Amino acid sequence: MKKQIICFLLVSVNALFSQSNLKHLLQKYNTESIPYISVNQLLKQQENVVLLDAREKKEFEISHLKNTYFVGYTNFSLKETLKKIPNKKSKIVVYCSLGIRSEDIAEKLKVAGYTNILNLYGGIFEWKNKGNPVFDSNEKATDNIHVFSKEWSKWLLKGTKVYE
Repeated sequence: MKKQIICFLLVSVNALFSQSNLKHLLQKYNTESIPYISVNQLLKQQENVVLLDAREKKEFEISHLKNTYFVGYTNFSLKETLKKIPNKKSKIVVYCSLGIRSEDIAEKLKVAGYTNILNLYGGIFEWKNKGNPVFDSNEKATDNIHVFSKEWSKWLLKGTKVYE
């Protein structure tokens, strides 16, 4: 029983510490020009939003959220995105690994006239950390998550880390 309590406390402290550090990481890289949406908030309204994945194609093919449009980051095309989402009032949630690249893409959409854009706080990592499903290029559920880099991999607490 004593071991179980100690284990529970360590997991709880780690979760709190990780969330605090994630907040600091996002503050370091983001301006918060695009409001965040939490995983829990997104789960409640997922059917009413357009999801955009702002990672690289190799990351998207390993795993992504269900019913997501791939828009990429390095090769993001506003022209192609306009074709996918002609209604600039659509509720859009952009995500990446943690929420840094997605803010950049969301800002481009905002400049282009989209008015209802949110950034998924913690990105696909937080989505998976909360136990939610992700899907591979064949739309089959998977535990694999592309972690972008060794540095960012520490933020993924659940699932199988894939580097390439």
